[in-house]
Amino acid sequence: MADRVTVIGWDGSPLTAAARAALGAATLVAGAAHHLALPEVPPSAERIRLGSLALAARRIAAHRGTAVVLADGDPGFFGVVRTLRAPEFGLEVEVVPGVSSVAAAFARAGMPWDDAQVVVAHPRTLRRAVNVCRAHTKVAVLTSPGAGPAELGLLLEGVHRTFVVCEELGTEREQVGIVTSDKAADHTWRDPNLVIVIGGPAGAGESGGWIAGRDPGTGPRGWVQPDESYGAGPGGGLGEGETELLRAAQLARLGPRIGDLVWDIGCGSGAFATEAARAGAAVIAVDHDPAACARTDDAARRFGVQLQIVHGSAPHVLESLPEPDVVRVGGGGPAVVSAVADRRPQRIVTHAATRDAAERVGRDLTEHGYRVECALLQSVELDTRAWTETERNVAFLLSGVLPDRAP
Repeated sequence: MADRVTVIGWDGSPLTAAARAALGAATLVAGAAHHLALPEVPPSAERIRLGSLALAARRIAAHRGTAVVLADGDPGFFGVVRTLRAPEFGLEVEVVPGVSSVAAAFARAGMPWDDAQVVVAHPRTLRRAVNVCRAHTKVAVLTSPGAGPAELGLLLEGVHRTFVVCEELGTEREQVGIVTSDKAADHTWRDPNLVIVIGGPAGAGESGGWIAGRDPGTGPRGWVQPDESYGAGPGGGLGEGETELLRAAQLARLGPRIGDLVWDIGCGSGAFATEAARAGAAVIAVDHDPAACARTDDAARRFGVQLQIVHGSAPHVLESLPEPDVVRVGGGGPAVVSAVADRRPQRIVTHAATRDAAERVGRDLTEHGYRVECALLQSVELDTRAWTETERNVAFLLSGVLPDRAP
């Protein structure tokens, strides 16, 4: 095992005295090509050009001497420190951090970033990173080849955002540009780059404060809000299948979370769509009724969440929408449920007024390969002054889980 491993973060500025001392004593230096070209790297040191971090870590662990790993920015923030400290390598490291690329990018833009979400986009995580950009008004995206500004812009179709693209930060070729998301694919971008994605109505809890990212403590407490919270706006009132307890059960079955894309088909008052967005998920709310779309937009603004609202009739309007993770079908019947199942989301939830209708939907979901559960939900509201019944609601709640995509 290496006698000593020092990880040095480099942000383009002159190396600190501690970094120079560590490099001067190094018998092995690992880093990217531009790191290994630094004049402070000893000519006699063994050099490893970083490609696979795991392979480099094995070579460092087997080295007998003093090792230094050079990395851009802060190596402890989505960086090499996590890999080097993995149990299979048994390395203890000292870290000399630089300014992280995220901090540098926001500094170039002259913006605070304590209220920003930070995500890493690789080809395998790109869709989830895009969903975070849909759901939040300020996101820093650490990109990679094949998952850069152009790909982000293409997948954000229908959602307007502004990109601050920072290319080759800390080098002589550094460049910072601003472009709208719909124009990002028209440019050729140099790697490495980082994208600050901003836009959408200012949301509650995104003004900074006591916690990094969006403050989860703003807005009223509770997964779902009382029915009367959605009674305002054009048309007013909740539609069939939008009662508070049914929405709570639907949210529990779907479990929307950060990085997910939720479809809410037949969004009605916007209650479910708003509550799924409050959980951090990206949400596309669909309804054929312009008044319902207006009510949904009003609810989103009042609760400070980001929604993409699509006016159109399902199932036809669904063909052009990006792939969902979980879906609530609030209207449209078996034909819409079947069309949704064809898109293979992880989970689907819907409701039916009768057992026969529930059975038809359940059979169709089973034929599509979903594991189906059905429960009869009955809620009775009481006036606690006289303990008399004031309202009764009954519905069959159906949920389908695709086993090969669970959870």
